[in-house]
Amino acid sequence: MYEAIEMRKVMADWIEAKMEEDEKVVIIDADLARANGTLGIRDKFPERALDVGVAECNMASIGAGLASYGYKPFIFSFCPFVTRRICDQVTISIVYAKQNVKIVGTDPGIAAAFNGGTHMTQEDIGVMRSIPGMVIYEPVDGAQLAQALPQIFSYDGPVYIRLFRKVPAKTYFEREDYQFELFKADVMREGTDVTLFASGIEVKEAIEAAELLTLEGIQAEVINVHTIKPVDRETVVRSVKKTGCAVSCENHNIIGGLGSAIAEVLVQECPVPMEYIGTRDHFSEVGKTDYLVKKYKMDAISIKEAAITCMAKKEG
Repeated sequence: MYEAIEMRKVMADWIEAKMEEDEKVVIIDADLARANGTLGIRDKFPERALDVGVAECNMASIGAGLASYGYKPFIFSFCPFVTRRICDQVTISIVYAKQNVKIVGTDPGIAAAFNGGTHMTQEDIGVMRSIPGMVIYEPVDGAQLAQALPQIFSYDGPVYIRLFRKVPAKTYFEREDYQFELFKADVMREGTDVTLFASGIEVKEAIEAAELLTLEGIQAEVINVHTIKPVDRETVVRSVKKTGCAVSCENHNIIGGLGSAIAEVLVQECPVPMEYIGTRDHFSEVGKTDYLVKKYKMDAISIKEAAITCMAKKEG
């Protein structure tokens, strides 16, 4: 059961178990092991659980160096510190050099809450999407993350994991028939009138929006795009050809993130009206996540309104 477990604990428990069976697995922190949930691993594997201090660029370079010798490193920090702060090291030392390093960024976007605007990455997906060959994955709940990690580990290449640290508001993938596929989006609810594409904490809001739309006779299809790069083009196009319009819902700037990825597919293969939910080209502020979701119109009611606007454009 993952319902009441923090996402960082799911991650740390899985890595610790993998380190027991594979001596090549290494974790590297940059002075945030306690915050990221990996501190306890040091007691068990002191030689393979490293802390470089507040030196994130060094962390990326050390990870790349270890990977070049056949080790399998995971590097950890808050999202801004493993994306915009170390962009050059990620680009050149890890991705350009084809090193198998997994990059874990925690508390994306407004999920950073009381850490404030400096720690709220509204641009990390845009940064990482622009790097050739980078894979980007964002889990919804612990159950999905537990299924995703073995596939991410088996994938030979760099992956950026955009991890909500805490207990998710709801869990959706804790069912026996669920089978995760890293490069396949999840159709969570079928519909015929509008498609809601969502990632991370916005999946909950999109599903609640679909329920509100049902009360107005509108059937929304909800798709969890957990792997934002490479985006599942087939599922995106198939859904929108059926519904005729789309809304992207993300905990990120509407420039460069999930919405941009969806729009790039649709403009090439199936141009339709589209609306965007997310932060709108501005920095965030200190506040509880629930408060910020409403302030920046990322809540279910705002998604519902965007869907109705989108449908009106389609009908017009």
